[in-house]
Amino acid sequence: MKRVHVIGAGLAGLSAALAAVRGGAAVTLHEAAPQAGGRCRSYFDDKLGCVIDNGGHVIMGANRAAFAFLDEVGGRAHMVEVAPAAFPFLDLATGERWTVRPNAGRIPWWVFARARRVPGARIADFLHALGILRAGPEDTVAQFLAPGSELYRRLWDPLATSVMNADPREAAAQPMAEMVRQTFFAGEAACRPWVARAGLSRAFVDPALDLLRTRGAVLRTEHRLQRIAFAAGRADALHFADGSIPIDADDAVVLAVPHAVAPSLVPDLVAPDDARAIVNAHFRLGRPAKLPDGLPLLGLVGGTAQWLIVHDDIVSVTVSAGDALAERPNDQVIALLWRDVARAMSLEPDRPAPSRLIKEKRATFAQTPVQVARRPPPRTAWRNLALAGDWTATGLPATIEGAIRSGAAAIESLRKSMPQ
Repeated sequence: MKRVHVIGAGLAGLSAALAAVRGGAAVTLHEAAPQAGGRCRSYFDDKLGCVIDNGGHVIMGANRAAFAFLDEVGGRAHMVEVAPAAFPFLDLATGERWTVRPNAGRIPWWVFARARRVPGARIADFLHALGILRAGPEDTVAQFLAPGSELYRRLWDPLATSVMNADPREAAAQPMAEMVRQTFFAGEAACRPWVARAGLSRAFVDPALDLLRTRGAVLRTEHRLQRIAFAAGRADALHFADGSIPIDADDAVVLAVPHAVAPSLVPDLVAPDDARAIVNAHFRLGRPAKLPDGLPLLGLVGGTAQWLIVHDDIVSVTVSAGDALAERPNDQVIALLWRDVARAMSLEPDRPAPSRLIKEKRATFAQTPVQVARRPPPRTAWRNLALAGDWTATGLPATIEGAIRSGAAAIESLRKSMPQ
């Protein structure tokens, strides 16, 4: 391939661009928004007077593609590792706190150690959960995780909801099973959570763009693709508002746009056509934000907020599968979330800190069995066009890891389908 046009500069598009320049191709990135990064970006918020992330994201030690990306662009230093692996929780209904601590080695003996597992969890419930590793394409997460048990309420529900961005009763079991297989059955190091030290853009987006520029790549922002022209089994031209770009015989296109946009550009494309929301809030305390044990994250059970992530004086709250919450007035949502933050951090519940609420109503595709079955492979019917995005058939949940893997997979697909 001589040149690759990458449509969309989120993590999937950046990953595709890096893979293309690594292979010697010239790259042009076309991004509809004013900035790169997609749903994994940071920006300066005038109200709070600081940089915040568009949403809360955690990567795991098992995420080999994400770490390869970080290491290539030099972003790992901007991430904070929780080592050894620890997942602290607070039950807002009872005030009880505990920390899940996976052990080293592939045999998860930590489930037998009371000090490492969820209080009130039964060994039988852990053993029952092993069935998810044999899940079929029509199965849901809750079928295998003993709903009603303390283990479900205090671990599986908050974990599965955040990973799948869906209620476990509707979430597809197979992608969740793959996450479990790659983390909890791969040892403590694979389970370590990593969070951005001072913003996702500093770790992922900015260094990737810097590296791409040094390798000759061009980024065009506010450059929305309107139409792809096809001829003779290939993408023939890209049409933008400011003109058209012909696609030469040895050029290729990676379409790394959201799942809701791709079918409008690719004829007869079957893709997920439903979505779920994520609600995020950022509170600026004006003093260092500290969680128990000095860890940068905390899971909450029994309230509205699900996960807290802290850095500097910012407390970030994430609520996955947040469709109902996203429809409520902003002031009500802030009040609900601050109540949980105040309880978790011993703050004044009636004196909320300055805040920014972000509602991503189409944060990910709806990861149900029906929608997962609609995930397309990177290869398309046109030999010089490939797809990328966390909504494509990565086998993983719609995560940073899946997005980055999809970009590399798109370039590999093009190398196989285009004549050398």
